[in-house]
Amino acid sequence: MITDIVKVFFPAIISFIIGILLTPSISNYLYRNRMWKKKSGKIDSQGNATPIFNSLHKDREINTPRMGGIIIWLSATITILLIWGISQFLPSEISLKLDFLSRNQTWIPLTTLLIGALVGLIDDYLEIRGLGGHFAGGLSLKKRLAIVALIGLSCGAWFWSKLDIQSIGLPNGGEIYLGWLLIPIFSLIMLAVYSGGVIDGLDGLSGGIFASMFSAYAGIAFYQQQIDLAAFCLVVVGGILAFLWFNIPPARFYMTETGSMALTITLTVVAFMTDRLGGGYGLLVLPVIALPLVITTLSNIIQVTSKRFRNGKKVFLVAPLHHHFEAIGWPAYKVTMRYWIFSVVFSILGVILALTA
Repeated sequence: MITDIVKVFFPAIISFIIGILLTPSISNYLYRNRMWKKKSGKIDSQGNATPIFNSLHKDREINTPRMGGIIIWLSATITILLIWGISQFLPSEISLKLDFLSRNQTWIPLTTLLIGALVGLIDDYLEIRGLGGHFAGGLSLKKRLAIVALIGLSCGAWFWSKLDIQSIGLPNGGEIYLGWLLIPIFSLIMLAVYSGGVIDGLDGLSGGIFASMFSAYAGIAFYQQQIDLAAFCLVVVGGILAFLWFNIPPARFYMTETGSMALTITLTVVAFMTDRLGGGYGLLVLPVIALPLVITTLSNIIQVTSKRFRNGKKVFLVAPLHHHFEAIGWPAYKVTMRYWIFSVVFSILGVILALTA
């Protein structure tokens, strides 16, 4: 038990330290090369202006670099490879026990983390340079959704064909048999989780929430004796905390797509891995643990639906919901801190449900 605890928590500390050490060089590069949007503001999904959002954020989106998510996935990846390399080239009882890069537990989430990071990095770069398929540059929403859907289908096919996962778990050992339908359902869930990535909109907001969610799944994986997966989740948390150290107001940089895409699609994979693969029902508690993302997505859906079917009338002053709270006068730090508290509470609730039923 003690060995497992060290194996899970020690890499997280290393990831945090590596992230802190990497940040000055990465930050200086981002500032030196002016890696930020050249024009503040955005448009909605119908191509209309968003004057309330733009007035709230007119001074935030320029002169502050994007691509801050690099800190998260780079520090996590370096930590994983560093520990693996030591175990391979300097094998000892300690180094071999600490190595958690395993084919059955960490290859898949690490792969999705890096694929999401790369696609997000491309989108961020195109947006910074004003290139790509929409108003401010970057990959269009349709292209990003298509890429996420394809990743989801690929992961679903791997779980179904290679890992022989045919169902999703229910409490008390129950299950819902899906067969090959697991593949499209995997993709749809990944799209749903990814859509909540727009919560990356205030200094420190998304970092604290993603740290809570990945910590919750680390606890679930540890309980299921998926120790390598638990270590992976916490090594990601270590990277997030290093990012968050520099992202609290005033933010040194923003996470943007290279971070949010990597984290959302990886969170989906981790949820499936703590489901039937781990003998639990990690997928069923995903809406609880990821409730801030669910609420964010629902607020967007409600707003768009209301404007379309109620002659342009809005439910919220601005969507997603966290920007509505800004618009009614809440300071950004108050929105962030309350979302953090909300996220921690429901992450704990999700772990309780996963471990007790």
